[in-house]
Amino acid sequence: MTERIEGHGGELALAALRAHGVREMFTLSGGHVFPLYDAAHKNDFPIYDVRHEQSAVFAAEAVAKLQRRPGLAVLTAGPGVTNGISGMTSAFFNASPVLVLGGRAPAFRWGSGSLQEMDHLPLVAPVTKHAETVFSTDDIPRAVGAALTAALTPHRGPAFLDFPLETVFSVAEVELPAVAGVDPVVPDPDEVGRAALLIAAAQRPVIIAGSDVYAGDAVAALREAAEALQVPVFTNGMGRGSLPPEHPLSFAKARRAALSGADVVVVVGTPLDFRLSFGDFGDAKVVHIVDAPSQRAAHVQPAAAPAGDLRLILSALADHSGDRADHSDWIADLRTAEDAAKARDAKEMAAETDPIRPARIYGELRRVLARDAITIGDGGDFVSYAGRYLEPAQPGTWLDPGPYGCLGTGMGYAMGARVSHPDRQICVLMGDGAAGFSLMDVESLVRQKLPVVIVVGNNGIWGLEKHPMRAMYGYDVAADLQPELRYDTVVSALGGAGETVAKAADLGPALQRAFDSGVPYLVNVLTDPTDAYPRSSNLA
Repeated sequence: MTERIEGHGGELALAALRAHGVREMFTLSGGHVFPLYDAAHKNDFPIYDVRHEQSAVFAAEAVAKLQRRPGLAVLTAGPGVTNGISGMTSAFFNASPVLVLGGRAPAFRWGSGSLQEMDHLPLVAPVTKHAETVFSTDDIPRAVGAALTAALTPHRGPAFLDFPLETVFSVAEVELPAVAGVDPVVPDPDEVGRAALLIAAAQRPVIIAGSDVYAGDAVAALREAAEALQVPVFTNGMGRGSLPPEHPLSFAKARRAALSGADVVVVVGTPLDFRLSFGDFGDAKVVHIVDAPSQRAAHVQPAAAPAGDLRLILSALADHSGDRADHSDWIADLRTAEDAAKARDAKEMAAETDPIRPARIYGELRRVLARDAITIGDGGDFVSYAGRYLEPAQPGTWLDPGPYGCLGTGMGYAMGARVSHPDRQICVLMGDGAAGFSLMDVESLVRQKLPVVIVVGNNGIWGLEKHPMRAMYGYDVAADLQPELRYDTVVSALGGAGETVAKAADLGPALQRAFDSGVPYLVNVLTDPTDAYPRSSNLA
């Protein structure tokens, strides 16, 4: 039965948002969107405001990622929307169902030079799944529903609507449309069968599971398939934690041995991009399993490429009834490599050197982080170490910028994570370069009583650029920051707390104080600027 409602554009939008499961709004104040605030205020709909619009979008994306439901950002016209474009683009690359509602200069004066008058759609259309200007007040519920359905339909992603001033301020009486469900994408059974035969017959298969496994609620199906076929599993992005570290098929450190020795590489729910050698695994056959046909790689030709609901595909793999090769020797070989790498990492994480090596920070964090802690990476070099040394124990506990690599996600992600999980540890791992993008939004966290712990790896350089540039040219430029800058005093000035740590022995107590504080707390760790994360170029 449909519901008939009357109200201004903000009230109509809010009714449609609530019907689709949206529970909060992230925003930076702007007059073009006052009716949305009015509706939220009158209906006890939580509003969280920030100091830069990108943080509003990143906060909405964190909600979308962690809770697997729509996140909402509301941005005022013109610069409000353009400031949010990096957040929308990150959500696009991360397949995050974020809805951005923008203000817009009045349509009846269009072309006359109203405040912040610009056409947003040509800018946002390339990085959204749905972009529309809603010119009629009574069309707002329909438009909100269509945008959210697009955002939630695999392959998921952001959607954008903007409302001319007179549209959102005017009043209308409408019927609230019924919520349209999103039907699962049914995979081609022949393609799934081809993949199952390849995996079952392989002598040395490997699974790499990515963010869409979590986003598509396919974690249980992944475990079922891995256990049924006895295939070792590596993860990236929000796929991390899909198998707990103690699971006999869970691997993290032996990736090089696995990919160099595998005869079949099964990539599930993540693109064949620079993080995975662009899908080139030597002589190994590639099975690429994606949640929608649009995600099939165009630059490689996989041996099989099932596309559709990942739960259906992985469950079908688990149910494969044909012959299966024995993988016990292969798993044992990888376990030997894994254990050797863990032993090396343990030594690095216990290093007593001063200046502090980044590995030691993660050794100490592993002692204080709970199994359900949300860890957030915002940085380049420093966060690369996080990916190596931290092993999420549960799915849905790891947030990083994803393949777009946008810095500045940290405080927005922290806000969205704290709103999503009020009772968990929230820990942001931030390079000192990344701190320059969003640290002012600590004030937003303080003001709205959203405590998080921020650990800054402070080496005084852009580490991801300085070392490679020096290796290429013998010199570097535009790669230095102020050494030993007191980011902790910035946080204290904004109402939080913090301290600087210069000695490895002081790390553990400082981190414990941070997690016990109950306020936004920054641990500013002075790290060795000569310690560079080993990597090959990802620019190609």
